[in-house]
Amino acid sequence: MNGVTGRMGRNQHLIRSILAIRDQGGLAIDDGTVIWPEPVLIGRDPARLGALAEEFGLKEWSTDLQDVLRDPEVEIYFDAQLTSVREPAVRAAIAAGKHVYAEKPLTGDLRSTLDLARAARDAGVKNGIVQDKLFLPGLRKLRRLVESGFFGRILSVRGEFGYWVFPGPDPAPQRPSWNYRSADGGGIISDMFCHWEYVLNGLFGAPRAVSVLGATHIPERIGEDGRPYDADAEDAAYATFELDGGVVVQLNSSWCVRVQRGEVFELQVDGTEGSAVAGLQNCLVQPAATTPRSTWNPDLPDPIDHRAGWQPLPATETYDNAFKVQWERFLRHIVLDEPFPWDFLAAARGIQLAELAARSWQERRWVTLPELSL
Repeated sequence: MNGVTGRMGRNQHLIRSILAIRDQGGLAIDDGTVIWPEPVLIGRDPARLGALAEEFGLKEWSTDLQDVLRDPEVEIYFDAQLTSVREPAVRAAIAAGKHVYAEKPLTGDLRSTLDLARAARDAGVKNGIVQDKLFLPGLRKLRRLVESGFFGRILSVRGEFGYWVFPGPDPAPQRPSWNYRSADGGGIISDMFCHWEYVLNGLFGAPRAVSVLGATHIPERIGEDGRPYDADAEDAAYATFELDGGVVVQLNSSWCVRVQRGEVFELQVDGTEGSAVAGLQNCLVQPAATTPRSTWNPDLPDPIDHRAGWQPLPATETYDNAFKVQWERFLRHIVLDEPFPWDFLAAARGIQLAELAARSWQERRWVTLPELSL
């Protein structure tokens, strides 16, 4: 596990996924055997790695990736490093014959991502990309509605993502400064559109065309050193997508918006037979039979309490940590060869969408997404 001294790698992948699987006694499979993950921590700082291993009672850690990759006992390589340094490590793991699981985006551009996908295919190693949002409770409830036919014919989807990121100095910014510098790979399009591709594709259909307007609303922010810097990467993006089957999606992404909704990310889905509003945790529904008869009269107060007409969709299962759920799917894929569609080609589709979204903004036009293949 490379990059687990960082926030995401430590919290979501090591503690809440791999260690949580161990705490529950491993991953039980139907024949009574158990898949038991044994992590080897990899990084550049021996002091931080040693402290992390000691904190959780782990014995194996190293600053020598190549040495660990030569170990025949190591079957899987996981990467949660910065995107800018991920590609050579993943390539080395593929060359060593290891199965690979990685955070997104896999690389910084489509060409190199497809190259890694082909390398993994040719080497015969299994591969996966983290697509955690699909396994969150709210979106799992939404998928259940889609699969049940609740919506009838889906007409449109409207989404809002974002929150106010303080520019500093007081209160201090809650996101790192590289997010807002183009030279460091910042920008909300590259950060979030990889997510939007798999969310839309996994729920409603593949994006086939995109139109985006980006903006840098706050051009100067305060860095970690307390000094101002030029924030030249976009901090907001306003997008329209056309999906397979003709569904239209409008989705705003912004680090310059104050939240006046139930969650920091919400999707409203409208269909001929019903509508739903889903966030990361919750999902509200309004079937056609309970839809109020609204009329437009700006001269009088609206007699309808519109929000009261939505009902929470009850949970029908226990929802575990989204990262852990996908880790368990990947481990079963490795050991039992169960299907795992979230592979490096899926990673490439996310990067393709981000790149073409940026082109749409630059060229101020709709851009069509061609089919990707290896």
